[in-house]
Amino acid sequence: MNDAESILSAGAPPRAVALVHDWLTTYVGGERVLEQMIALYPQADLYSSIDVLAAHERAFLQGKQPITTFAQHWPLVRRHYRKLLPLLMLAIEQLDVSDAEVVLSSSSSIAKGVLTGPDQLHISYVHSPMRYAWDLQHQYLREAGLTRGARGLVAQWILHRARMWDARTANGVDYFIANSQFIARRIWKTYRREATVVYPPVDVDAFALRENKDDFYLTVSRLVPYKKVPVIVEAFRAMPSRRLVVVGDGADLERVRALAGPNVEVLGHQPTATVRELMQRAKAFVFAAEEDFGIAPVEAQACGTPVIAYGKGGALETVCGLDDAAPTGVFFGAQTPAAIVDAVKEFEREQHRMTPRTCRDNALRFSVAEFRERYSAVVAACWGQFHARRDSPRSSHEIQRRRVYG
Repeated sequence: MNDAESILSAGAPPRAVALVHDWLTTYVGGERVLEQMIALYPQADLYSSIDVLAAHERAFLQGKQPITTFAQHWPLVRRHYRKLLPLLMLAIEQLDVSDAEVVLSSSSSIAKGVLTGPDQLHISYVHSPMRYAWDLQHQYLREAGLTRGARGLVAQWILHRARMWDARTANGVDYFIANSQFIARRIWKTYRREATVVYPPVDVDAFALRENKDDFYLTVSRLVPYKKVPVIVEAFRAMPSRRLVVVGDGADLERVRALAGPNVEVLGHQPTATVRELMQRAKAFVFAAEEDFGIAPVEAQACGTPVIAYGKGGALETVCGLDDAAPTGVFFGAQTPAAIVDAVKEFEREQHRMTPRTCRDNALRFSVAEFRERYSAVVAACWGQFHARRDSPRSSHEIQRRRVYG
């Protein structure tokens, strides 16, 4: 029996646990959380709207065969599942989890919409409310070229309906867990519900500390618009005496290559071992995205590498700025080349305050072990509260029934 099962069995244990995930299409941040949920509750059934994981990415499922919806058999679902959002919202409601007493969803979109009954506890770990439907809608529409015309109107109408569905399905969740204080605030803004913060697991043990650093800066990211990698490249093009290494692939790759000067090396996609080595050797890690949490800055700090980050979102919780007694990085206030240039110069002035050991110690706050302990404790506490509340009215009813009927 593992730690989570021991805690749950301290009271009346649930008959069954169900794990629900939005969709299984790749192994990234949300799937790392799901991986630990599976490890904590190995007897649970796993549900998802679709499962199109490649064979080499399935190990984190630990042998589980997900139960999927009718959407699994749609043509082109592998490539266009995001464009099928309205039907996936319907699909997730068709999953039958009625045999479970505890439903644990991992949601950045639709998983929290699974239907549960009054005697089922539903705890939703929220990576974010639907970003593209709420506060990031305008950014999403701009980047997708959907601000005008008939296609734009259709997209806006779909997102309008998605907001209504998302707000309604929040009522089916008994307890919310957020992956950062930033997302807890977004949950409150969107659903008017409180959330407990449990930071996601980062495999810090896989990123070893290195004290000696080389003279280059590093950014590792998917090259998509919101990551703002072209902005980083433009900043370093304006600083020809400083070297930048860019790792990643995506829609912005050719743009990044076109912007790169002689001091910017664009490597494209690289194996994990290469990324780790670069993180260990880099002078600092540059991060310009507004992320819900942001795993890469934590991985960099685990290597003893300071972070130069955009001062918004999850980075404010994972990086200790210059106002901290033991700083691990520098923040910049705007996603512009000029702001990054200023931050790099400030970093170089204050670099002596950021030791590799301090960076490593800060990263350990987000380890897999920390996640498991915190998440299982929150689930156990919620189950205890729910179980007591659920059984109390029933006991009162039985007492009253005995009084009436003798």
